[in-house]
Order: sequence, then structure tokens, then C-alpha cells
Amino acid sequence: MSVTEILFTPLLKADSGRPLITHYDDATGTRVELSRATVANWAAKTANWLRDEHDVEPGDRVAVLLPAHWQTAGVLLGAWWCGAHVVMSADSGAKVAVVPPGGTADADVVAVASLHPMGLGSGAPVDYNDDVRVHGDDFMPWDAVPGSAPALGESSVDELVAQARKLGEALGDQPRVLSTMEWNSPSDVLEGFLAVLAAGGSLVQVTNPDAGQLAARRDVERVSVTLPLG
Repeated sequence: MSVTEILFTPLLKADSGRPLITHYDDATGTRVELSRATVANWAAKTANWLRDEHDVEPGDRVAVLLPAHWQTAGVLLGAWWCGAHVVMSADSGAKVAVVPPGGTADADVVAVASLHPMGLGSGAPVDYNDDVRVHGDDFMPWDAVPGSAPALGESSVDELVAQARKLGEALGDQPRVLSTMEWNSPSDVLEGFLAVLAAGGSLVQVTNPDAGQLAARRDVERVSVTLPLG
């Protein structure tokens, strides 16, 4: 099974309406909260878009070159769901790369994710946000993704899941996690996103953090853990 099916699907089945990611951008003053069900819809649309529109098959490289953001969560989960090998290098020669506005990559297809708080499109020639909307809210894999398949960086599905579960143990059971970590590397994604899923938790992700507001955010959002740890 894929990383998405192992770490995320159980959360969706347990309580689809529970928040999964709450995203603040202190530079713009925005707050967006997505439930597990809403993230699952974005992930399914992404998986269908990658497979049906861009012929991504298990093991194919998909470069995800986005900051920590609710849209990035959908891209990552969708890529893993269809068995893609997620890489985080612009020169990886990926089949598909998803980049922020102004971003570039060495890939067969380069799609721009707007990172708009409400998910509006960017107007780019290949626009992730607009393109995925026409795809289905459910995804049915054609074939099971083997545990030995590459999943993120140098880690296979089985290795990545094991690492996420180990890190998740340090977060407690069903934690509410506030994080200012960016997702610039596989280790960042592992610690700042996948470990939260493995712990059955929810994430309050703060971009461009205003240090003066973080203490209040912890109280308002009922945070139990803050990342990075230590």
C-alpha cells in the first residue's frame, strides 16, 4: 500500500470531519482550516490528475518544490497515493514538478500551485489548482504500491512509514501540533507533516511566523506540541 493509504486513510475513516491542517500566513493575515475529508478530496484529485493526465505510474518521480502549506499537503498525499516517488530537487528530471509562482524545475511537465489561501488559480500555462478541479474526488489505484517502492528522497514506502511512526511517538496520541518548520527537505516533510499523521494528530502550520503571536496561537488552537521539538 502507498504512504497515503497507510498513514492518512485510517484518519479519514476514523473521523473525516476532524481538522487536519490549519494554515496561517502571518505576512498576509490569513487563516485557512481544512478537514481530513477536504484534504482527501485534494489528494484524490491530485492523484487522478497525475495518473490520468500526466501518466504518472508507481516509481515515477514527482518533484514537489513547495513550502509548508495546505496545498502542499494535498500534492504530497496525492503523489504518494498514485505511487509516485516524491523528490525535492529542481534538477531531478522528474516526470512532473509542482512549483510555486515563479518557480522552475527540470521536468517533463512543470505545474504552478498558486498557494492562494482559497485555492484560486495562478494563471500559469499549466495551473495545478485549476487543472485538478476537474478530476474526481475519489481515487482507486490500479495496482498496489509495494513497500519497497521509492517514496520520498532515498526512503521506500516501508522505510518512510516506519520513520514517521517513530517520530510520531514523541508527539503523543492525537496531538494538536503547531509548526513553523518549512518543508524544504525530505527530513522536514517527515518531521513536520508525516509524523503528525502517524500520531493521528492535526497540524497548525504557520508561514512567515510573527513571533509575538505564537504564544496566543498556542492557546487559541489548543496546541499540545510545538515543532521543531527542543
